[in-house]
Amino acid sequence: MGLMPDVGENMSRKKKTAGTSKLVIIIFVLLIGGVGFLSWWSWATKPYSTTGESEKITINSGTTAAQLAEELQERNLIRSAWAFRYLARAQQSDFMLYVGDYQLAPTMLPSEMIKRLISAGAVSVDTNRITIPEGYTTVQIIDLLVQKGIGSKEQFEKVVTEDGFTYSFLKDAPKGIHRLEGYLFPNTYDIPVKTTPHAVIDLLLQQFAKELTPEVQKQLDILKLSVPQWVTIGSMVEKEAVKQEDRPLIASVIMNRLKIKQPLQIDATIQFLLGTPKPKLYNKDLQIPSPYNTYLNPGLPLGPIANPGHASLQAALNPAQTDFLYYVAKKDGYHEFAETYAEHLKNIKLYQ
Repeated sequence: MGLMPDVGENMSRKKKTAGTSKLVIIIFVLLIGGVGFLSWWSWATKPYSTTGESEKITINSGTTAAQLAEELQERNLIRSAWAFRYLARAQQSDFMLYVGDYQLAPTMLPSEMIKRLISAGAVSVDTNRITIPEGYTTVQIIDLLVQKGIGSKEQFEKVVTEDGFTYSFLKDAPKGIHRLEGYLFPNTYDIPVKTTPHAVIDLLLQQFAKELTPEVQKQLDILKLSVPQWVTIGSMVEKEAVKQEDRPLIASVIMNRLKIKQPLQIDATIQFLLGTPKPKLYNKDLQIPSPYNTYLNPGLPLGPIANPGHASLQAALNPAQTDFLYYVAKKDGYHEFAETYAEHLKNIKLYQ
């Protein structure tokens, strides 16, 4: 006959089991809550959007980080005012902010906004986020910068034509307004309004210089191209290509024609020398005497005809391996390529 279990001992075990269960449940709830919070925090501290223009935010005397956070959330520049306030406190920035105008964009991280706001010191920072499109000419870039309130047209023209820059790739640049053509790198820049025209132009040249990596120089040596020749080819690719897939193919046509010393006959070079592009080119346009006229002159034009972006420069550096010598634009933005003139004439009938 076995011993009877102690009633008090049973009750104690039940209490312990119940207590353990409650503890497990509490831990589980905390874990779920923690995962949820981490997920929310990840969302709250990301940029509000991947696109969008910068907006001017004016901070008046007495504005606090908390008040600013609410305004930024209302204007759809940040996802969470609370997260912004927490980040501000973490950086010991929950004080009276510096008075002034600031350019903030929905593509910026909240932490990046806070850094910009508190790094201004006692000086107001009024900057413009300016996007220079790929394929813009020097003249177009100057017009854009002036429209954004940075310098005057006369100041920029003087910088472009006369100011000295120490970059080796400008050694043999043509004189005049097109001296820096091709090297004013298209990108998005945060430029303080009070920046001098010289500093702005130098910033764009610095960005181009970053494209000249040792790997790029090695490939240029293989292709037996100088930097100006590379940029000139890249600029023609930029102006001729609409679709990304066509860039290396157009580059191959240019390289193939250069090899056999056949005139490039690039319409974009004619549009460039005209100054004001035409919807349609006529035979008389192709007869205009100019070192940029690739119908009259063999080889490359005098210099770049626009400022190419990274993709076009890469296409010029790595042209497709083809025997194409011709191409014609199609209505969908792509081009049809041909090896012979007879094929090219057929393509013209089909697509134009």
